[in-house]
Amino acid sequence: MHGFIPPKRFFPYLSWIDIETMPDKENVVIIQPVGAIEQHGPHLPLIVDAAIGAGVLGKALEKLDTSIPAYALPNIYYGKSNEHWHFPGTITLSTATLTAIIMEVGENIYRAGFRKLVLMNSHGGQPQVMQMAARDLHVKYDDLMVFPFFTWRVPNITKELLTPKEAKEGMHAGDAETSIMLALLPQQVKMEKAIAEYPPAQPEGSLLSPEGKLPFAWTTRDLSKSGVIGDPTTATKEKGWQILESVSDGWVSAIKDIYAFGKS
Repeated sequence: MHGFIPPKRFFPYLSWIDIETMPDKENVVIIQPVGAIEQHGPHLPLIVDAAIGAGVLGKALEKLDTSIPAYALPNIYYGKSNEHWHFPGTITLSTATLTAIIMEVGENIYRAGFRKLVLMNSHGGQPQVMQMAARDLHVKYDDLMVFPFFTWRVPNITKELLTPKEAKEGMHAGDAETSIMLALLPQQVKMEKAIAEYPPAQPEGSLLSPEGKLPFAWTTRDLSKSGVIGDPTTATKEKGWQILESVSDGWVSAIKDIYAFGKS
């Protein structure tokens, strides 16, 4: 049931006695991975975002010093993925439903006596949902610290391993995601079906972009016929292991910072 997560760090394996008697609960770091079940082109499975979050978190918790108390909640596999719903297999929650789930999980974690909750989101279509839910939880419980982090935003070397074009324009199912999936779930990757596709270029001098300071609303089919936005054909397992090690190292540092955050 724990998957990539070390058993000793898997919250559901604790008993209620373990939780009731846990020391220094206000500084224990509880991490809620949030993924998605959505299309990732013809070469990758629907589980990519959920798998990457669990894989990175599991590797980070393996590396984390045993003196730092941190536990992973079960993955929330479904996310707000309606930008992909024109592609069969995508399962999406509404913004309201995902927000309600996050809020109720947070309320229960608070009721158990914990005061540090990380929302570890691995899907690029829902950081804003995590941020708003985190703010609402903190407003409701002002001693609950909530950290809405995007899995890929911790310090890591991923962009150094990509071509300049991929680093700038790759958004979905490209080199980075495909490489890390080759490391985590190689049997589920069909490299023979991998194709490169980038979004249409904006007019010269335009300030607008799908993702950036001045974005426009889009669905995936506006940008891609295949569901790929990037170039997965250059992905390798070796690159995937480098990415996994680097991103998980970043998460070790982030968890340490959260553990120390606000401690007197």
